Order: sequence, then structure tokens, then C-alpha cells
Amino acid sequence: MYQLEEISFMYFLALLPILFLIFIFNKNWQRTIKKKYFDSNTIEYLSPEISNKKPFLKLLIKSIAIILLVFALVNPKIGTELKTVKREGVDLVFAVDVSKSMLAEDIAPNRIIKSKRIVSEIFEKLGSDRVGIIAYASTAIPVLPITTDFSSARMFLESLNTDMLSSQGTSIGEAIRLSKNYYDDDNQTNRVLCIISDGEDHESQNINVSSIVGDTGITIFTIGVGSISGAPIPIKENNIIKSYKKDENGEVVITKLNEKILSEMAIESNGKYFKGDNTNTVVNLIIDELKEMDKKEFESKQFVAFKDQFQWFLGFGLFFLFLDLIVYDKKTFWIERLNLFNENENKN
Repeated sequence: MYQLEEISFMYFLALLPILFLIFIFNKNWQRTIKKKYFDSNTIEYLSPEISNKKPFLKLLIKSIAIILLVFALVNPKIGTELKTVKREGVDLVFAVDVSKSMLAEDIAPNRIIKSKRIVSEIFEKLGSDRVGIIAYASTAIPVLPITTDFSSARMFLESLNTDMLSSQGTSIGEAIRLSKNYYDDDNQTNRVLCIISDGEDHESQNINVSSIVGDTGITIFTIGVGSISGAPIPIKENNIIKSYKKDENGEVVITKLNEKILSEMAIESNGKYFKGDNTNTVVNLIIDELKEMDKKEFESKQFVAFKDQFQWFLGFGLFFLFLDLIVYDKKTFWIERLNLFNENENKN
């Protein structure tokens, strides 16, 4: 396992193409000047010791030195100790609805932002639990596998939007099926799937949640975002509402919160339904439910000791800089004396 401590220094590698362009421009300029004022025999007579190949060799040495010194600045670290850490917690997977209906603004600022805010607040109050993220509309896709890295989880959570799935519609059943692959069979912990949606899913009316979940031990919590009265789905340009989504008859579509579907799903898996109007309230209720669960111990392997490796790159980088200093543009006559390719005999 490795880490890159100062990855921003990698931008210095952009110096390499600049260095190559300068070299090519300079060589072409020298060639043009030489052709303009001298012929090849005159140049050979005036500078018999100048090598045509050494400048390319020196450029290669400089490039290697730059790459090594940049990596020294980045300071790669290698994990040297793999430790098994025992934790007690819950595997909590969030399935977030990213269909277009989640753009409705009947709950401020809109349903999708409200959903992400609720999940983010839950992250803040979790302990040694593990979390994962699924995004779904008419299909479901994995966004983040089960992890204890909450900083990464927040980053992936913020990336969720209603444009990430081209096929629209809502199929909560697909999210439930995908969630079954998230849980580690070797680490039997309490398994919770938290579905956050407006419940507008006609397909789910015919889904038997208990048959999908089976004996996996998954408990489903559902959070309803939106209002029963509903709201239109805005179509925006530059954050300005231009119109509203319409059906095939030209009527404005009103999307409504379907608490019935969400509640039935939760009950079938021995879970609970929560209304997401008040962020603090729903977060506290879910955290209380998680605390009441019997926490099961699971093992998590992770690198706990990392050692700096910059000294290796720095040392080799300085070596190549020194090598560049001692390699001259002149021909290496002792190599020519070796006559490795019988060049002298061919001249005779």
C-alpha cells in the first residue's frame, strides 16, 4: 500500500514537454544557422570534437533527473505494517434516488440536495460503522463500496446528481438487488439499507421485498423526501427556471411523495419509514435505531505505518544531475578506440 503525500507537485512534470520543445527549437535553429554560413566539411574541420548524439543523451539524463526530483517532492510513502483492527458497528448502505423527480422543490432547496444533506449528517454521527453508496433511477449503479473512510464517502456523496444516469424512471427494486452484493459474507455485521426517495415507483408496487432480501439479514430503512401534495419538476438553465416537465399530453407533471410504498418496503424487512422533512429529526431517529441494534464485531485490515521514500528519488535525482555535469558534448574518443564495430577497418 502506498500514499502520495504532496500530489500537487506532480504538476512540475509539465516542465518535460516544455524542455523537449525548447531542445527541438534550439537544434533546428542551430542547424539552420550552420547551413546558412557553413558547409558540412567546414563544420567538421572547425569542431571535430563536437558530438551530434551527446545532446540527446544529456536531454534524456535531464528528463530522468526532473522526474526523480518531482517524485521526491511528492514523497511517496509505503505501508510497512498491516494491522487487523477489530471494530463493532453496522454496515450501512445508502441508496439515493437520482431520478429527475428529485429536482422538485417542494422540500427546500430540492429533494436531491435534501437527500444528500441527510446522508451527510448521518455520516457525522456514525462511529465505527461502515458505509456504502448506491445511486439509482431506472437502474442502479454502485458509487462507493463498503468502507470506513468517511472522507471519501462524503466526496462520492457530493458527486451524486440527476444527470448521472441517462435512463430515467425509478426502480427501487434494482437498488435493493444491488445492495445484496455490498455486504461481506465473511464479516457478519448488522446490515442496513437506507433508501432515500420520493417513492414514485410504480414497478415497486409488485415487488416482494422479503423475497429479494431473503435470508441476507438486510434491514431496510426508508426516508421519504417531498410532499404529499407534490410539485412540478423544473427545467433550468443557468439556475433559472425556464419551464416545467410535461407529459405526452402537454400537461405539467406533478410529482408526489408516495409514503405508502416506502413504508411497506420498510415493514417487510423489519425496518422503519421516516419522513425527511426535518433533517435533524430524521438523522437523530436513524442514529437511535442504529444504537439499539446489537453491534457485531468485525475485522478490518489496514496499513497503520507508512515510511517516507523520498530519499531514494532524491538520491537518484541528484546522481543524474551530477551525471549531466560530467557528460560533455564532445565525442568520447576512448569509445572510438575500442573499435567495437570495426569502423576503422572500413575506413581503410
